[in-house]
Amino acid sequence: MQQLFLTDPLSRLRPAKDSSVALMQAACGAGSQVWWAEPRRLQALDGDIAVLAQPLALEPMAPTPQGWHGPDPWYRQGAPEQRSLTSFQLVWMRRDPPVDDAYTFAAGLLAQAERRGVRVVNRPASLLIWNEKLSALQFSQLMVPTIVSADCASLLAFVRQHRDVVLKPLEGRGGQGVVRASSAMAGLKALLELVTAQQQLPVLAQAFLPGVVEGDKRILLANGEPVGAINRRPQRGDFRSNLAMGGTPEACDLSPRDHTICRALAEPLRRAGLAFVGIDVIGPWLSEINVTSPTGLREIEWLGGVPAADLVMERLMEASAR
Repeated sequence: MQQLFLTDPLSRLRPAKDSSVALMQAACGAGSQVWWAEPRRLQALDGDIAVLAQPLALEPMAPTPQGWHGPDPWYRQGAPEQRSLTSFQLVWMRRDPPVDDAYTFAAGLLAQAERRGVRVVNRPASLLIWNEKLSALQFSQLMVPTIVSADCASLLAFVRQHRDVVLKPLEGRGGQGVVRASSAMAGLKALLELVTAQQQLPVLAQAFLPGVVEGDKRILLANGEPVGAINRRPQRGDFRSNLAMGGTPEACDLSPRDHTICRALAEPLRRAGLAFVGIDVIGPWLSEINVTSPTGLREIEWLGGVPAADLVMERLMEASAR
């Protein structure tokens, strides 16, 4: 069995933190040969979708009390080869956001390969449709009060109604660009004009949850079923708990409410071909659904002692074999 991972350049991946590396190692552990390429190496030729890819040999890594530790370099590359995507049993699209033109074009080529029987994780069409902020809106009954709008008057009314809110850019990631605003703050209207680019771009606003100081939970799901979770606690003086913003990961269990949320999402995710997903939950509320390049595997494995990447790989390979 051969698996292809489409990611950012290998020099940008941090093996002790990156879920893509964890999945590559899980693929090796399951007996697969791992191939790697950047999405820009995809091409269509004579009706086939191909890629200039390289085989990878990964060095072993092990968890320590301080986190994951591995050698440097952590991989060895083979010679690049032009390969049809039909030669891979699984193709992983794991390039980080933003979903820009290059991402969109790569997803379009992957969608063509999918029509030829290639299994892509996650489904290319759904990667483009399931915006990580907007996709949660279809489960609004599981969310705090939320508005998405470019109209400053509507946003201003929402802030005045809920008094304390969080504003999120729709293409943001890792907590970047997320700000907290209150109805009492000076310059609120100017802030709304700024985040909407003078009412040209919609922004998501949600009622602020004070419980976020206790952290928000990242739950990873494979084929709609949870494989593990971590709590991410914000650093002092910040409300953003994203690990990229300095949040601290903690071991945690799934609550009954977490299981309720996962069950509500399971079948819609399966229908959409979203086989590997990370959802964010604050207290009892669903916050986001992350589909492009979900993270958290390393932290779940390290803190919880759960072989999360192996579980993901096992479930996806079983589904692929059917």
